[in-house]
Amino acid sequence: MQTSDSDAISRPASLLDLFLSFQSMALQGFGGVLTVVQRVLCEQKRWLNQTEFAELWAVSQVLPGPNVVNLGIILGDRYFGARGAVVALAGLFTAPLFLVSLLAALYSHFASVAMVAGAVKGMGAVAAGMIGAVGLKLLPTVRSNPIGTPVFIISALATFGIVALLRLPLIWAIAGVGIPAVLWTYRQLQAKDAK
Repeated sequence: MQTSDSDAISRPASLLDLFLSFQSMALQGFGGVLTVVQRVLCEQKRWLNQTEFAELWAVSQVLPGPNVVNLGIILGDRYFGARGAVVALAGLFTAPLFLVSLLAALYSHFASVAMVAGAVKGMGAVAAGMIGAVGLKLLPTVRSNPIGTPVFIISALATFGIVALLRLPLIWAIAGVGIPAVLWTYRQLQAKDAK
């Protein structure tokens, strides 16, 4: 079931709930955790609506470090302060650390097996599809975003061109598209507040 921005937002029942939720998301996030995090936080747990998720995910992407780690810190801190941030991180890393260590050992032993190599390539395609699906799912939040739909489309296309077509480092997309988009949005918010 999908949530809309008008749905009631709840919060983690306890630190244990926060820990188990982030641990569950981390264990489901093969090939990328974005789709899992969006589904759990917005649709199952309802700790965030779609607009809040899109905004916090954007903030998490521009901060240094893995996006989901940044989001875990933000949410943990929002609900339980510094303890919550630590607990969310522990949930993200505890079980996956052991699982990844085991899988790395197995992969190093079986990497030359054609079926294993094919499976890894297939997982990459699935991960790309999952990320695209979440992008489409979050697209309706653009209507309420102060950046405006035309500037959003231009920014998205320019970012795609810089990263996917020109294959430039991400810093060029941030400098060439991200900073101007932030400044434009700030200007739009100021104009809205002046009215």
